[in-house]
Order: sequence, then structure tokens, then C-alpha cells
Amino acid sequence: MIYEVKNATSLTDYFVIGTADSQPQLNAVIKEIELQLGKKGAHPLGIEGDKLSHWILLDYGDLIIHLFRKESRLFYNLDGLWGDSPRIDFEEPAVKTRAARST
Repeated sequence: MIYEVKNATSLTDYFVIGTADSQPQLNAVIKEIELQLGKKGAHPLGIEGDKLSHWILLDYGDLIIHLFRKESRLFYNLDGLWGDSPRIDFEEPAVKTRAARST
């Protein structure tokens, strides 16, 4: 979920809130975010949490990414806190299977 929070807080412009099903998945998502944003020249100003945390925060200044394990996301309920903020729609990129690529 992406929330536009710039009118609600001076902390940042956007919150991205995501969930992973397992600790290895959570760590892989963080690694991929850092890789992809790094390719665009963006590097986190700070990271809160570690490889064993159930909530990891990546601070990119105008964008703060919160990644949770499912139970922690429900417990901390950031969606409830920021849910009145405008949501930004996004489309997940299409994933091509081997069969689709060969046609």
C-alpha cells in the first residue's frame, strides 16, 4: 500500500507499507528494493531493524518504506493510522513465464 502523507506529516511525502510471509522473504524484498532504487541513484538515509526484525523501515527521505511480517503489520496497524491519507495506485509489473517469452 502506498499512502501520500505529505499533508499529514512533515516527516516524509509517502509511506509504502508491505508484508512478507517469512523472514527470508522479508530480507529478500529489502535487498531487492535497495538494489533497484540504488540503480536509480537512491540510497537509504537510514535503516531501522535488522535481518531478524519483524518490521524494517527504509528511509529514503521523501519516501519511507515499512516492511512487516504479517503479525507485526496487524499489531502496529499503520494502515489504520494513515488510512485516511490518499492512496497511490500502482500496477505490479507483468511477470513473463518461460513459455510466454518463447512465443
